[in-house]
Amino acid sequence: MNEASPPPYLSYPNGTIAVCFFLPPKINSAGIWLNPANPSELLGFSLPLLETQLLLIFSVTHLVYATLKPVGVTFFASQMFAGVILGPAMLGRIKAFEDTLFKPGSGMEVVETVSAFGFSIFLFLMAVKMDVREVFTSTRRAKVIGIVSLFSPIVVGLIAYQSQSDKLSIMERTIGTTIESLTAFSVVAWLLDDLKIGNSELGRLALSSSTVSNLCSLFIINIAGLSQHLHESIPLFVKYVGITALFVTLLFVTVRPLMYWIIRETPEGRPIKGAHIVLILAIASGCSVFTNWFNQSPLLGAFLVGLAVPDGPPLGSALVDKFDCFARGVFLVAYVTTTTMKVNPKNVFSDPEKVKFSIIFVFSTFLAKFISCFIASFWGMMPFRDASAFSLIMSSKGVVELQYFAGYRGVKILSESTFSVLVLNILVNATIIPVIVKYLYDPVSKRYAGYQKRNLMHLKPDAELRVLACVHGSESVHALIDVLDLTCPTKESPNVIYVLHLIELVGRDSPVFIAHQKHDNKLVSSHENILAFNQYEERNGGLVTVNAFTAISLPKLMHEDICTMALDNQTSLLLLPFHKKWSIDGTMVEDENSMIRNLNFSVLHRAPCSIGILVDCGLRSWRQKSMKPSACYSIGMVFLGGKDDREALTLAKRMAYDPRVKLTMIHLISDQEAVMDLDWEKMLDAEMLKEFKQNGVGGGCNVTYTEEISNNGTQTANVVRSITEDYDLIIVGRRCGVDSVQTTGLSEWSEYPELGVIGDLLTSMVLDSRVSVLVVQQQLYVA
Repeated sequence: MNEASPPPYLSYPNGTIAVCFFLPPKINSAGIWLNPANPSELLGFSLPLLETQLLLIFSVTHLVYATLKPVGVTFFASQMFAGVILGPAMLGRIKAFEDTLFKPGSGMEVVETVSAFGFSIFLFLMAVKMDVREVFTSTRRAKVIGIVSLFSPIVVGLIAYQSQSDKLSIMERTIGTTIESLTAFSVVAWLLDDLKIGNSELGRLALSSSTVSNLCSLFIINIAGLSQHLHESIPLFVKYVGITALFVTLLFVTVRPLMYWIIRETPEGRPIKGAHIVLILAIASGCSVFTNWFNQSPLLGAFLVGLAVPDGPPLGSALVDKFDCFARGVFLVAYVTTTTMKVNPKNVFSDPEKVKFSIIFVFSTFLAKFISCFIASFWGMMPFRDASAFSLIMSSKGVVELQYFAGYRGVKILSESTFSVLVLNILVNATIIPVIVKYLYDPVSKRYAGYQKRNLMHLKPDAELRVLACVHGSESVHALIDVLDLTCPTKESPNVIYVLHLIELVGRDSPVFIAHQKHDNKLVSSHENILAFNQYEERNGGLVTVNAFTAISLPKLMHEDICTMALDNQTSLLLLPFHKKWSIDGTMVEDENSMIRNLNFSVLHRAPCSIGILVDCGLRSWRQKSMKPSACYSIGMVFLGGKDDREALTLAKRMAYDPRVKLTMIHLISDQEAVMDLDWEKMLDAEMLKEFKQNGVGGGCNVTYTEEISNNGTQTANVVRSITEDYDLIIVGRRCGVDSVQTTGLSEWSEYPELGVIGDLLTSMVLDSRVSVLVVQQQLYVA
């Protein structure tokens, strides 16, 4: 082992390079004790060298991350900083360090090969997570933003490149512009995950838009790659286009059905077999080899196989659970770091004119993407700060762009100076954008904020009413069904009810979320409740659709299940039971659950739609009425003014279309209102009241409008006390934080602020009057 090793490369005057290697290759060493006088000799073996390189990469990466995390730097940016530290800019300048650990050529081949394989696995998993249907089912806003965010920087970039047409090839201009204009789904998803805003409305819009942009750009990049053959030979171009089209067709005709066969072969509730997992990875690897054979990137094959895998459980989630942590935590770290190590400061300044242009090009395309995304989102009624944060997220760069630049550098399409500038741009971008987004967007207060109006007032007359009804126990089920039954579903405006049974997580660590099928009684504790809602659906003969779910989670996290479901299903109303439980005759309080009360408070501050809190006194007469088709319900509505009262009035108006309902609207006014100037809120109130004053809701005579004078809180309390015996249900607005003459002095005595002043007043009288109360709060977060 002491004999001198031959040089790994021999260069000849005619330009020929001969590669020298050992046979058999030196893989495993006998350890540092093989040659105690020269322990570093073990790094001449590929496995110890690889282990040392990975250990050093991980150590530097995590050290940088621990240092910069407090200021908001992400783990991806830390990997790139580690590459700068280990590369020619810093430690790589030390010849002994470079020759021992990261020698160009022989010292980097193994780690680059391993990390490249790991990156293909990562890209495969990202494709598994991507739902191709988003391109067709996403909202019009997401499609517009996705397309605009791609083509606006392409146009700007190509215009900028015209000034360098004599110095840059057509391929370098096209590829550089398209990649710089790309919004990669995996980059956006990773950033949203780091910022913990993936479940927010902003995060969902970013994922949908990036999916559209990513697939469009993938098509453009591959067409640009194939167009190289057009200059060489038209038959060759036709050959490769045909092979590509045939490959994609066969993939989705044969591989995707195979994936569904694997799902069918897996018993419900059982994990995917290991043999099936290995088979899928083998297909992905084989497709990578095949795409490399016809001069396409091997990563394309793995990515397309990932798209052919159905996302979500059981197959997609099984693949992600098994490999995502290892791919992102090991392989991807090595890939990002080793790729960034190829940036040499000398190359940055080797061609000043080209570098200067590259900087201008990068800045102009970024600005074009940011401005186009901002205009598209801001025009769609998104707040200024949120639109700015969203535009920055869509303009973020990451590992996908890094891979493209490294690949095109390897085939000499991008020069060393251009490559260095573009990679450093990714580093600056990945460092600054997350910090600014954190400043602009608060994930705690706006996690479930919506950018469209999901409330009853803005529901179209022919739109279905989507309601999320939350159930804790069987005692609140019938009351919720009674309220839903009064919302008057029709063929033009049917009801879609999402029932969420909330169960406290006890005796286990992992929360559980169950989507129940019809007549599914796997969870005994939910069966009775779900059966009652299914019967309600059957009684309404196609006018009502019920979807039942059970969430078993910690009480402090239950609001996330509720708000996420409301956001996912775009509900307009969320019904919550009050935390107090009355006896069946309404004469005493049987139970008072503080956990439910805290949950209601959390939902009131975060819900992405309007909310109704139902205070059910448990009257037997209501239960009996619900069983009689000819029964008449007497509903009262107390109106003072404000957006919550207008929302409550809209709900009461919908109920009034039911011929069984007799609605009385009590408008509390003060003597001072006649001489006060009308503000915008009062103008909106007056417009809402017109129809009720004319006594013509639904064209019937079942609506009564009355006005009561109230100049202080005492008079209001007297009015409320006088009407409680007259109705089965009284609807009021919460009016949180709204002061008026009629409620003066009442808030100081309020026991239940979650019900508002009037709701609290009515609830305190329940033991005397036994009337049920529905308190309505209009959607808070509307751009």
